[in-house]
Amino acid sequence: MFSHVMLGANDIQESKKFYDAILGALGYDEGTIDPKGRCFYFTKTGILGLSVPINGEPACHGNGSTLGFAVETTELGDAWHAAGLANGGVACEDPPGVRDGGAMKLYLAYLRDPAGNKICAMKRMT
Repeated sequence: MFSHVMLGANDIQESKKFYDAILGALGYDEGTIDPKGRCFYFTKTGILGLSVPINGEPACHGNGSTLGFAVETTELGDAWHAAGLANGGVACEDPPGVRDGGAMKLYLAYLRDPAGNKICAMKRMT
């Protein structure tokens, strides 16, 4: 459905370190810095970009926004979460774990990145 997602960052190197760690825990390559100083993570299905806002204002989180990353196992979700905490992320929401969403059970692990963006690792449980 989505071609790419761009997140605001106040310090590209700090955010790159964070995203290199959490995405590395899931088996993705490190981000690439382009000539404009933005950082990109390329996959077969889409692109994640990090950029200082072009309007010159500080990057800030979107109230009510969450970017979700699919994980194949709860162990990968736990590794993702631990890598984030060790690299400048902040825990938010409940601790990582399986939650009953009514129609299905979901494994969820939430973090805030160095710019305050809320992100989540999720696995649909069978």
